[in-house]
Amino acid sequence: MIILGIDPGYERVGIAILQKEKGAKKETILYSNCFKTSAKLNLPERLLLIGKELEDVIKKWKPEKLSIEKLYFEKNQKTAMGVSEARGAIIYVCKSFGLEILEYTPLQIKNAVTGYGKATKQAVYDMVSKLVELPKGVKQDDEIDAIAVAITGFAHEKI
Repeated sequence: MIILGIDPGYERVGIAILQKEKGAKKETILYSNCFKTSAKLNLPERLLLIGKELEDVIKKWKPEKLSIEKLYFEKNQKTAMGVSEARGAIIYVCKSFGLEILEYTPLQIKNAVTGYGKATKQAVYDMVSKLVELPKGVKQDDEIDAIAVAITGFAHEKI
C-alpha cells in the first residue's frame, strides 16, 4: 500500500509518499519534500500552486490514501485560517483522485510515532529516523512531520 502523508500549510507543505508491503516490518519512503510557496503571492495563488504540486505527486506515485494532520487552534487566527484553507484544498485534490482520507491530531501522530502524545519535535525526528531510512538532506520539520503523519496512517490501518 502507498500512503501520501501531508503536513498542511500554505507557506510550506510537508509531503511524503511511503509504501509498506503486507507483512513488511518497515515502511519505505518513496518521496519526500517540503513544498514552498512565495510570501509575495496571495493565498488563492498559493493554494493553486499547492494543488498543482499535489496533482503531480499523486499522478506519479498513485497513493491509495491521504494521511493528513488535523488542525488545532493556534494563537494567530490569520495563520490558522490560511492553513485551514490550504488543508481544505489539499483534501479536495486528494478526494478528487479517489484517495481515502485519514485524519489525525498532533497528539495521535506523536503517540503513534514516539509512544508519547506530548513528545517534542526532536523526539519525533529521532523516532522517525529510527523507524524509516530518511533520504539525505531531509531537514525541514514539515517534511519530517509529513513522514510521521504517513507512518501514523500505516499504524492505524494496521498494515
